[in-house]
Amino acid sequence: VSFISVYGGTGGALFANEKKALTSGVDIVICTPGRMISHLNMGYVKLDGLKYLILDEADRMLDVGFYDDIIKIISYMPKQRQNLLFSATMPPAMRKLANTILHNPAEINIAISKPPEQILQQAFIVYDAQKIPLVKYVLQQKQFDSVLIFCSSKLNVKQLCEELRRSKFSVDQIQSDLDQEKREQVLLDFKSKRLKILVATDILSRGIDIEDIDLVINYDMPHDGEDYIHRIGRTARAATKGTAYTFISVKEQIKFERIEKLLGHPVTKLQVPEQFGPAPTPGEREHGHKSARKKHKGVRRN
Repeated sequence: VSFISVYGGTGGALFANEKKALTSGVDIVICTPGRMISHLNMGYVKLDGLKYLILDEADRMLDVGFYDDIIKIISYMPKQRQNLLFSATMPPAMRKLANTILHNPAEINIAISKPPEQILQQAFIVYDAQKIPLVKYVLQQKQFDSVLIFCSSKLNVKQLCEELRRSKFSVDQIQSDLDQEKREQVLLDFKSKRLKILVATDILSRGIDIEDIDLVINYDMPHDGEDYIHRIGRTARAATKGTAYTFISVKEQIKFERIEKLLGHPVTKLQVPEQFGPAPTPGEREHGHKSARKKHKGVRRN
């Protein structure tokens, strides 16, 4: 079986290889939407003989804004084909996409798996200014060989990574601004233990196969319970034990309660060390304790 991987962030030589395969013909094309559209716009890709369209991690593609790109690619395809759509979640946008491209589909729903029991799940309720000092504190309490930290935005990834580097931690990052070659190198360094701490967006919450991650930190809360399970599931693989810490901001407490309901049990809340000042109280809402938040605006700089 012949195949070609088509994805961005690579040099001209790989683009030329992709063009050659797409022009001469290939059995299987595995691609990202943006790169495939770049080839389609040049006019040499013919999809008339396509038999199967598979959309994997479809909800994640929609999260990053690929809906219109997917519809455009489909416009080049023959009407008669088999479609398969795989998704970890089924939000309204996913239903819309499914109804647009699938015809009388058979639907298979698999229950959300629960995190392995060998994962120790704990959480801190914090103000945003306390997060970076608390990450450093956690990393200094024990010798971790492999730590994965999830942030909700590439800006937070960059900021946290820089702060940890200043404190002499072995750390690097993966986020959408990095080209593919750099991402692959960082991931290889992390997998081989040359790099101890990796800070990333949800780009890494699914699909990476690294079996011995000691600690996962949710620096920012995941969007929903399914993403929480995917994130912390990066640790305690292959029958090993692992730890997962989640930082819960004041405005995210209700969201975390929904995650606990999905888990079927509460997650233990740890006390923020006194040196970082008063922390939010359980159940505190965003408008409360303004004086405490004002007092700790400078914690991140100290």
